[in-house]
Amino acid sequence: MPSDASMRRKVPAVHAQSVEDRALHTRRIVSVYQALSKSGAHLLAPVLGSAPPKQWAHYPDDDAIDTRRRFQWYYHSHSPADRPNAIEHGHFHVFARTDARRALINPRAEATFLKRLDSEDSEAKTRHLLAIGLSPVGVPISLFTVNRWVTGDQLLSSESSLQLLQSMTLDTGHKLIDRLISSLVHLYRPQVRSLFQRRDRALFARARRGDATLDDESVEVLSEIQIDLDRVIASAGRRAPRP
Repeated sequence: MPSDASMRRKVPAVHAQSVEDRALHTRRIVSVYQALSKSGAHLLAPVLGSAPPKQWAHYPDDDAIDTRRRFQWYYHSHSPADRPNAIEHGHFHVFARTDARRALINPRAEATFLKRLDSEDSEAKTRHLLAIGLSPVGVPISLFTVNRWVTGDQLLSSESSLQLLQSMTLDTGHKLIDRLISSLVHLYRPQVRSLFQRRDRALFARARRGDATLDDESVEVLSEIQIDLDRVIASAGRRAPRP
């Protein structure tokens, strides 16, 4: 049986983010909104059509699933009463399917993660990774993580979640949404890592106190940050070299 050290060596490190990498993903996000501006369309038009979203409904109905069947997402909205302090229009939930990038997952580490939470693995075929809140005009304004009961999917440790998210490629047929989601998680890589780590710390703290964890419906959002894409894009423009 391979040692823990040898198993860890099989998992590629998530490298520090370079200036060039940030610039690439910033340009890709800008290109999404340039395309929308030219067509006069809303980001969500391909999945919502011209009607306002119905609360709790999934858009698309059966999720947007990548052609390689490794990753998927859906969009939905909560009622104001359910999330009274939220300013978002709705949010994307992003998932990895359980057969996606298996080499990136250390089974022993995940077993230890669940043991610390005094929990067993879910039988779901998908792993929830991240939620992305959108403003009414279709611009991301927040990133957050949720407890396992919220979507009923498997929950992985912070390191495995980040490894999967950074390996993600999307081709669901919704080109602009796919590009936005993929580039956003790369652009905000340090923040996403921090979100996952804060999520795990919150869960571990509850487990140490003997509180219910993954199935406690009183605990929905485990970590969240607000983001300002305009500021990031403007900052990237100031750093860009002159032609």
